[in-house]
Amino acid sequence: MNSPSTAAPQVSAAESIDLRQSADPRRILADRVRQLYSQMPLAIVGSFLISAIAAYELREGRFVEIVVFWAGLVVLLTLACAGLYWGYRKSARKIEEAAQWLRWLGISALAIGATWGFAGAVFFPSHADEQQVFLALVISLLVAAGIPIYAVSWPIYAAYAAGILFPFTYVLATFGNKLFAEIALIVPAFYLLNVGIAYRLNGVFDSGFRLRHAYGKLTEDYTALNQRLEQQLVELEEARRQVEASGRKLALFAERSPIAVFEFDPAGRILSANPAAETLFGFSSREMVGRPGTDTLFPSGAKDDIRARWRSLIQSREPVFGLRLSNTRRDGAEITCEWSLTPLVNPENLVISVIVQGRDITQQLEAERMKQEFTSTLSHELRTPLTSIIGSLQLINSGVLGEIEKDTLELTTIAERNGQRLLDLINDILDVEKIESGKLTLFPEVLDLGELVNESLALNRGFADGFKVRLATAGELAQVRVNADRKRLLQVMTNLLSNAAKFSPEGSVVDVTLENIDGGKVRVGVHDCGPGIPEDFRDRIFGRFAQADMSYTRQKGGTGLGLSICKRLLEMMGGRIGFSGREGSGTTFWFELPQQA
Repeated sequence: MNSPSTAAPQVSAAESIDLRQSADPRRILADRVRQLYSQMPLAIVGSFLISAIAAYELREGRFVEIVVFWAGLVVLLTLACAGLYWGYRKSARKIEEAAQWLRWLGISALAIGATWGFAGAVFFPSHADEQQVFLALVISLLVAAGIPIYAVSWPIYAAYAAGILFPFTYVLATFGNKLFAEIALIVPAFYLLNVGIAYRLNGVFDSGFRLRHAYGKLTEDYTALNQRLEQQLVELEEARRQVEASGRKLALFAERSPIAVFEFDPAGRILSANPAAETLFGFSSREMVGRPGTDTLFPSGAKDDIRARWRSLIQSREPVFGLRLSNTRRDGAEITCEWSLTPLVNPENLVISVIVQGRDITQQLEAERMKQEFTSTLSHELRTPLTSIIGSLQLINSGVLGEIEKDTLELTTIAERNGQRLLDLINDILDVEKIESGKLTLFPEVLDLGELVNESLALNRGFADGFKVRLATAGELAQVRVNADRKRLLQVMTNLLSNAAKFSPEGSVVDVTLENIDGGKVRVGVHDCGPGIPEDFRDRIFGRFAQADMSYTRQKGGTGLGLSICKRLLEMMGGRIGFSGREGSGTTFWFELPQQA
């Protein structure tokens, strides 16, 4: 019994028809011509020998000259056929010129048949009975022998047989013998029978040629397919090696990772845990594997919430990052961990497992809390005496305590200015600390934004006058209502206007615009004529302590916290802030807020 790899392919009848139809007709014709010409040597030799025997048998009588003429004609035709065969064998364009070679072969077959038809028509009436029987037998044999020789192309056989039988049939019909006349009636039926056989054989040969070419093409396709499969197997093996190498690398990464790495199944059971996870929670990997993570790693009071979060993760199939949760160690101690959860999804969009990474941030959170407390305490402790110092300096500089010398006034003015800068820095640090700790409370109310903009211009005109810069609105401000914290929104406007005044040249104008934009929002823009924002600074302009040119900004003053505070305040009020402009041609800072109906 053949194995599946060596068994011959089974082809249905419908597939055979498709294969035959898919073969190239030009190559089929070339194969037919090749088959016909391969029979020519046998046909030439056989026809010549029979002609020689017939000429010898018919040499007697008064028609010797005609026999000699006919024999010469046979010799010439034999030579012509031999030359045709030789020319075909030497041809380098057998496929391209197949139709022409077939026509020449048809002409030679018709000539051979006509030669024998001439012999039958001339020699049959002029010889004795024995010679007539001999001639009739030879003609019948030639007609029958032509079937295997010319059946590959039944039209050629039909022409060949017609050239032999039609003159002979005419002679039989006009001979004057009743028997011959009856035979003359049978000869056409004999002719049609032989042509029918040739036609059927022609179909068989044609199907065979088509199937051979089709199977040849199929073999080529199979060969190409096998080569592709072999190449794909090589690539697959290489991919398998790479996957195994990647798996080993990932396993090594998880094993050596300083953070806890778990693998959970979709039901929330622990599949594996790395050494860092064992160290963090105090359980061995063998103790954790197979147990639900909600029962092992979390306090009992948080289990329901954790299960709900897990179901949501499995349904959404979206990774989660920076999730801070309280966890329980084996000894009962509670720690705070920051988790990243990454579902692994198969091609059917089903979660096969979840990679969970976590790190203990308990000490980090405690350090941040202590830092915030220290910053808040220090800022408050500094602000109280600093306010007194600035107030005292303002009294001295105003002349309330009497006239002071010019040199002394310059020193006290510098002290007041730097004290005020220090107080601004402390206030900004306190605002940042409140925002980051979530202790900053907003008191939103519905207010007229145009009225608030005009109020901010009035409050900051004195500051702008110190830089010899004028603040103005570009046209009449529309009455637009927004829901925002008035105090904090004035703080944003003050920061943007003071920055625009500080960085604009003397004698310039800072324009303020207010316009409605798409999406039911309103935009306020502050347009200065300053040096612009350097290209390499634009990505971090809203960061903490961000300043483009330190020497220039020290001359103008500022903490580098203002824009960062503005950004956080506007985000808390549902808005956003941005800027536009080019370096050296001024900048427009704008913010957007949802418009209140």
